[in-house]
Amino acid sequence: MTLFTFHSITQHHVCSWVEVDPKEILRTVHECIEGACSSLRQQNIPITAIKAVGITNQRETTIVWDQITGEPLHNAIVWLDMRTQLTVERLIDATPARDQNHLKDKTGLPISTYFSAVKLRWLLDNCAAVQSAVQDGRALFGTVDTWILWNLSGGTDGGVHLTDVTNASRTMLFNIHTLEWDSELCEFFNIPMSILPGVRSSSEIYATMTIDCLSGVPISGCLGDQSAALVGQLCFKSGQAKNTYGTGCFLLCNTGEKPVSSAHGLLTTIAYQLGPRQVPSYALEGSVAIAGGMVQWLRDNLGIIESSEDLEQLAAQAGASCGCYFVPAFSGLYAPYWDPTARGIICGLTRHTNKSHIAFATMEAVCFQTGEIFEAMKQDSGNVLALLQVDGGMTSSNLLMQLQADILGIPVARPSITETTSLGAAIAAGMAEGVGVWHMEQKDQLDVTFETFNPQVAPEESTSRLQFWRKAVERSRGWETTVVHTKRKDI
Repeated sequence: MTLFTFHSITQHHVCSWVEVDPKEILRTVHECIEGACSSLRQQNIPITAIKAVGITNQRETTIVWDQITGEPLHNAIVWLDMRTQLTVERLIDATPARDQNHLKDKTGLPISTYFSAVKLRWLLDNCAAVQSAVQDGRALFGTVDTWILWNLSGGTDGGVHLTDVTNASRTMLFNIHTLEWDSELCEFFNIPMSILPGVRSSSEIYATMTIDCLSGVPISGCLGDQSAALVGQLCFKSGQAKNTYGTGCFLLCNTGEKPVSSAHGLLTTIAYQLGPRQVPSYALEGSVAIAGGMVQWLRDNLGIIESSEDLEQLAAQAGASCGCYFVPAFSGLYAPYWDPTARGIICGLTRHTNKSHIAFATMEAVCFQTGEIFEAMKQDSGNVLALLQVDGGMTSSNLLMQLQADILGIPVARPSITETTSLGAAIAAGMAEGVGVWHMEQKDQLDVTFETFNPQVAPEESTSRLQFWRKAVERSRGWETTVVHTKRKDI
């Protein structure tokens, strides 16, 4: 039995704008499909061994396309994009008490550049092609999962326009309690409900593939990337938590069938719904904008390293940051601060500081950001987390994992399969009724092996380092008073 999942994206940056060509996303998806089929052929495994397809994706990235031509009407606006800050400020001004959390009771989210509704509002305000298509009834909106699913299921020739509850819960247009698009939320953002996709559970047959070597195979799993990682880490019980280290960091704690509201800057979100007749599970989430993005910045912007592997070697040479702290607020600060005025700083420099110390400070910054979210998670959930499960590309660094255990003061467990996002999408696809690779009652019998990193420093040392980090964070805040927008010439 084989399941097939894909999670692919390419992006480019212009100042505070972060965009993706939706056609490039599709091109890489097709390459992934062909690569998987080719690999099976080389191993003399029949393509019929693929029983289902699962999709996992960046959640808040926003696409609008023409359902008649199938053409995107604008580049996809990525979750990190900050062009919508003025839109956010205008929306907050429209609330009764200028309250960033005005919609939190329904959505679990603050009004922020992060989420899809403000990106969609910007497109409706600034893109003539989108405006025209909406007026003519041709426009479809979706996050990346919806765009992929529509195209893989036929596109202009009968493609299904659907999303799942985890992705819908990141738009600010979805009521996480009723599990429906909310007319009051849509009215607040002035977004027509006619362009929104249908919403389904995370595990059911949505359509069948109509293209490539997988024609006829059911598409039966759909999870936003962080929810997929939670499922892939087998965090099915309330109180279990995982942290994914990618471009950003995303710590999710399963809170069970009851949504828990945060008083400490965390998000309340839908973790998963593994079947249309299943009750959804919720999660508290702490979102960090920049983690692995720091490594790319050191490589591409400063030229300090040539590859991500160089970072660990440099940091190990220093063995400490020697008082150097790096706050990567390139896109403002997300949880627990939600401060768009913050900007990145490197502070505590002396004549002794060199690139090895900055490399170490980079690794520490990833762990400090997780540490702050970890503390907020404990206060909001009431759970004392005794273990943190981790995944994502950066977890290949033993030094980073040891630093994380030291700063948190608890064991950190790295699974043998670090790409748990794809694994989670595969589990959701395989559990769908009509696929039957797994069944819901078997979910607690799935097993993943872990390597554990235990704390090796005194708690007092970790507390002291975290206090200095917070001092550095305060210096990064309030840096920007006006958001400058640079418009691309080709738009």
